[in-house]
Amino acid sequence: MTATDLPAKPYPTASSDASFDVLVNVPVESSINNRPACVSTLDDSFAAIDWQAPWLCHLNQLGYISKAITKLSGLKNELAQTDIIENTPDIIAKVLSKGLQKQADTLQQALPQTKPALDNQAKTLQFVSQDALPAGEAYESFIGTTGNIPTRDNLHDLFNGSIWLTFPKTKALLNYYHMLEIEQQGIGSSRGRVRDTITVFDENGAILVTAEPSIGEALIDFDWQGSLVAPRDKWDKPKALSSDSQAAVYIFGHALLEKLLQPRKALCAHSIVINVMQDFFALSLSERIGHLDQKVTDYMDALLSQPDVTPRKLSPLPILGVPHFWSENAHSSFYDDSQVFRSGRRHKA
Repeated sequence: MTATDLPAKPYPTASSDASFDVLVNVPVESSINNRPACVSTLDDSFAAIDWQAPWLCHLNQLGYISKAITKLSGLKNELAQTDIIENTPDIIAKVLSKGLQKQADTLQQALPQTKPALDNQAKTLQFVSQDALPAGEAYESFIGTTGNIPTRDNLHDLFNGSIWLTFPKTKALLNYYHMLEIEQQGIGSSRGRVRDTITVFDENGAILVTAEPSIGEALIDFDWQGSLVAPRDKWDKPKALSSDSQAAVYIFGHALLEKLLQPRKALCAHSIVINVMQDFFALSLSERIGHLDQKVTDYMDALLSQPDVTPRKLSPLPILGVPHFWSENAHSSFYDDSQVFRSGRRHKA
C-alpha cells in the first residue's frame, strides 16, 4: 500500500540549516561533524515518520520540523559522532518552541496565547520539559496558568505540539474548557461528558471543511457514497490544491497522526463538519488553516456549551477513506467493506 497516488516532492530545505544549528546551540558556521555533545538523538520510532504523507501536509512549519527531526534522529547512525553525541533531554520541546517562533515571525504576529479562564491572564505559549509540571497539578491547569506546555521526547508529544502550532486558538479553547471543568468537578475517576468530548476530538479528531453542504450532511448520515465516493472529483488533493475543490479533511487529533505511522483501513477519526464559502479553496494552505482555526474554535465553543454534549456528537470518519489520502480508495470497491464503512447509529447529529 502507498499513502497517496500523488508523486512525492521533497520539502524545501534551503533555509533550514541555520535554524537547526540555532536549535542545538552551536554556531551557524559549524558543520555537522564538528558539533559538540549538546546535540541529541531520537529513538528509532521517529525514523518511521513519512513526512510526505498527505495527512501531514497541513501542519504549520512542517518543513522545518521534518528537517530538524530527521537530522536529530539520524545522528546516532554516523560513526564519527559516536564518541561525542549524548542524549539531551527536552529536544522535542526545543524543536517545537523554535517552530512556534518561526511561525510567529513568518506571520509577523506575536506568539499565540492561552485563553484566559477563571482569574488567570492570557499567557504566551511555549514548550517546556515534562519535568516542569509540578507533581499533583493537572496538565491542562498548568498550561492555562503558565502558558507552558509540558513535552516529552516521544512521538505523541511531537504530534501534539505540531497541532498546537497549526491550530493554536482551537487548542487554547479546548484547554480553557478543561480548566473550567476541573475547577467545577475536580480530578476524579471519570472526566465527565465535556472533557470526554474534548479528549476524543483532541486525540482522534478530524475536520471536514466543505463548500458543498450535501457532502457534510452525507458524512453525518453515514452515507459514504454521498460523502466520499460520488463527489470524489470535488475533493482537494493535499499536494495539488485547487480553487475549484469543494471538500478537504484536516486531521486535528495528535494520537491519530501517531496511529497513521502504521496505516490501517479500520482507523476511524471523530470528525466535525465546517461549512465554508467557495472562496476558502482559493486561499493558500497557510491562509486556509489560519481561517479554519478560528472557525473550529467557534464551532467547538458552541458544541462544548451544549448541555447534552457527548463524544457521540462527533461523526465517525474512516480516515483512509478520505479521497486522495490512500491510493487504494481510488477504486469504489474500497468502500464496500461494511466492517469499516458501517451503516451508522443515527441519521442526524
